[in-house]
Amino acid sequence: MSKQSKTKLSNEKIKRSYLRFMSEAQGFSSKSITAIEKALWKYEEFSVDESYALFSDRRAEQFKKFLRTNVNKRSGRVLGLTSQYHHLRHVQKFFMWLSGQPGYKSRISPSDVMYLQLSKKERREATTSQAQKYPTLQQVKTLCSFEVSSEIDMRDRALIAFTALTGMRDQAVVTLPLGCFDIEHQVVDQNPKYGVETKFSKSIITTLFKVDEALTKYVSDWHHYLTEEKKYGIDDPLFPATEVGLISENQHAFEAKGLSRSFWADTGPMRKIFKARSNEVDVPYFTPHKFRHFIIQEVRKHTVSMEQLKAVSQNLGHENIATTFHGYGAIDTHRVNELVSQIDFSGLPSNRTEEVNAERVAELIFKKMQQK
Repeated sequence: MSKQSKTKLSNEKIKRSYLRFMSEAQGFSSKSITAIEKALWKYEEFSVDESYALFSDRRAEQFKKFLRTNVNKRSGRVLGLTSQYHHLRHVQKFFMWLSGQPGYKSRISPSDVMYLQLSKKERREATTSQAQKYPTLQQVKTLCSFEVSSEIDMRDRALIAFTALTGMRDQAVVTLPLGCFDIEHQVVDQNPKYGVETKFSKSIITTLFKVDEALTKYVSDWHHYLTEEKKYGIDDPLFPATEVGLISENQHAFEAKGLSRSFWADTGPMRKIFKARSNEVDVPYFTPHKFRHFIIQEVRKHTVSMEQLKAVSQNLGHENIATTFHGYGAIDTHRVNELVSQIDFSGLPSNRTEEVNAERVAELIFKKMQQK
């Protein structure tokens, strides 16, 4: 075995140990592990697979320059500042861990590892919450307005409505068993014990946000169809995969036959449904995660107390209110202009109830953000 092959094998072994540590000991999800691995691949591309033990402050600076000029092969563009930030963050954590491992302790200095970060100004720019594009309530309703003539159409309509009314992440939606949805109380039990794949494997109880009666009815009708017409049980998926079969014995072509009793293998089909239905009714395509932004923006129009604010945050699976309204709550420029223009500077008496509630909510968010 050549020296280069031995170095690559050595790198791969220690990298696998780290990924196992992050997965099994730190509890990171498979998506997070994939992101870490991609960042390390980027470092290996930069260093041409040289030994990790050769890392130094100089190599850290060179790697940062590499990221600034590295062109994505598919897009043909250089990495954005946010991508650079996350690559550096993952690589920095890896080398910090590596600096404490046998065979690397004496060769990698933790102070050198600290060079793997952007400037303060760049970090602020990379992590600043940006105003997100998300569907409006009218767009969600229009998205559900396609003609329904089959059980697949019924499923797709209910899937879109359910995602909008719960704000659930797509991975949780596609792994949700029928038994985890209490139709009577409109409550979803996102429980990993029953196979629901949530972020960080947290157990989340979510009540549907009843922002629109028609959307709520689509979900209720779908649940009734599955339980009463299809006789699906509690272990069957709430949103089953499409059953595909041959058109006929003489033709080697496939078509959708209806619903199966199987879960989707991943979130790909769900995204395709959202995109296809968007094209069908001529509505801009928004990924399922954008519906999480939609529901937060929709409910905050009607949230007037700290208790309601905390309930909304908890309903979405957030432990910290600041996560809900900082990470997802950036206000678009036009709305900022509207709100600022409505501020009353006259000093005349007004209804203080709403003002006091707003002050208390603002104070709570500020305190929570200070604790982060």
